[in-house]
Amino acid sequence: MLDYKSSGVDIEAGYKSVELMKEHVKKTMREEVLGGIGGFSGAFSMKKIKDMEDPVLLSGTDGCGTKVKLCFIMDKHDTIGIDAVAMCVNDIACAGGEPLFFLDYIACGKNYPEKIAAIVKGVADGCIQSECALVGGETAEHPGLMPEDEYDLAGFSVGVCDRKDLIDGSTLKNGDVLIGMASTGVHSNGFSLVRKVFDMTKESLDTYYDELGKTLGEALLAPTRIYVKALKSIKNAGVKVKACSHITGGGFYENIPRMLPEGKRAIVEKNSYEVPAIFKLMQKKGNIEDQMMYNTFNMGLGMVIAVDPADVDKTMEAIRKTGDTPYVVGHIEDGEKGVTLC
Repeated sequence: MLDYKSSGVDIEAGYKSVELMKEHVKKTMREEVLGGIGGFSGAFSMKKIKDMEDPVLLSGTDGCGTKVKLCFIMDKHDTIGIDAVAMCVNDIACAGGEPLFFLDYIACGKNYPEKIAAIVKGVADGCIQSECALVGGETAEHPGLMPEDEYDLAGFSVGVCDRKDLIDGSTLKNGDVLIGMASTGVHSNGFSLVRKVFDMTKESLDTYYDELGKTLGEALLAPTRIYVKALKSIKNAGVKVKACSHITGGGFYENIPRMLPEGKRAIVEKNSYEVPAIFKLMQKKGNIEDQMMYNTFNMGLGMVIAVDPADVDKTMEAIRKTGDTPYVVGHIEDGEKGVTLC
């Protein structure tokens, strides 16, 4: 007798993973969330947003790239969810918005409930860090399409901002100061290159490196830093962030120009902060040129903002308040739109 289970989809495992993830999801709730887990859609009250003069919704969607490969090799699945949330909410915060809610999507070859719950625990942790609610998600079993022990994870978030608070680079001027916020390492970009530099085996990833102060796997799997609270702290300090860039795939060369209007150029000083050991190790081991490193990785800065020179001290203090590390890394000049690294 043929049934769904014998074709590779285990509905019981689906029920079990939902049960296991409920406690994690509960911790992310905000008062605007209506109804519990298990509905066909996530409901979120817009009542508070009505107080804004001109509310603008912001949205972001992303995945974790091939970083998930490391989770399979190390059999560690409880932090990759933070990466999925970070990639989306940092983009929203970067535009001046407050993330409101998040939804995750997990595609897997086979549903192992404990593994799925561990992934969702990470998603919930990311939501707690960014103060947004996990209002829904989907775990799709894809037998025959993906190997049984593999999965992919992606997410989607919606945030809000009063139009007057949007960060769009329109007021940038010559002499404005660039401040970078420290990253936790490679974050979730450039892993296809990482995987070419290092052997992707359990043994290689479990190797301890003195310069890292941890194993290679621990350094590479470190979750993406979430900058929502840091940007909120800057806003609460009364500082207007003029432009902001989330340093993701494409590194400095691709992302910094995205925050600039025509006629403005960003000048970034490479020696203005300490590049984390993981990047130095990778560059040395892979014999990678500087240009390629800065065009692929965040090189130790996950978020770069531009502020008025008069606001620098206040901004640095507001960033430190949330446990983040700020560096003055450069300035804005009049010139052809782009970035100069010196």
